[in-house]
Amino acid sequence: MSVVAFAQLLLPDSPYAMWVRGELGEYLRLPDDGTRVEVIGGEIVVSPAPVYARGGILSDIQRGFERSWFLNNGFPWRVVQTINLDLVEIGDGYIPDMVVVHKDTDAEKRADDVLRLHPHDLELVVEVTSSSNARHDRRPMFGRQVKPTKWSGYARTGVPFHLLVDRDPRQPGVTLFGEPNKVEATYEVLGEWKFGESVRLPTPFDVEIGTDAWKPWNA
Repeated sequence: MSVVAFAQLLLPDSPYAMWVRGELGEYLRLPDDGTRVEVIGGEIVVSPAPVYARGGILSDIQRGFERSWFLNNGFPWRVVQTINLDLVEIGDGYIPDMVVVHKDTDAEKRADDVLRLHPHDLELVVEVTSSSNARHDRRPMFGRQVKPTKWSGYARTGVPFHLLVDRDPRQPGVTLFGEPNKVEATYEVLGEWKFGESVRLPTPFDVEIGTDAWKPWNA
């Protein structure tokens, strides 16, 4: 069976099935330069490698978690960047910018040397927008045809918390979402911050993240 999924290209299988097998990027002949291929709402989405400023934001978030880990011997959370996330429940495959997992999950996945995580493995997912992918990271635009996004995919599969760092110069800021509604594929807003303010993630994390160096992307 062939499936039309990428610029009129006929694929030998569904985009999701090829993504799970690790064949999608190679089949599309994507460059090996950090370019990411994901399946969002059943459609193929290709994103360029992240820019330095975006990577710096992720480092700052990781540093906040590591600081709490250093100060609290019982701190249970571990941070991993750019891991494959298999949302088998909805037939999507994402590569989140960052995920936070419990230390027991971290130990288990390291021992098994797994290729992918699943939504039930996560406590928090982090996405940092860029000019090329922001529409896929945010809440869906409601209208005549609502297209799923990673935000709604995370909610539909029950990821407990979602931290969105939006670098759009028209609306820069940080939003923490929680209380996922799997039926409606929505989250509640638990906290909002402007760049320059300290992001304080509540229980169960109790982590503070500095954002003084965070800037919008160049318009």
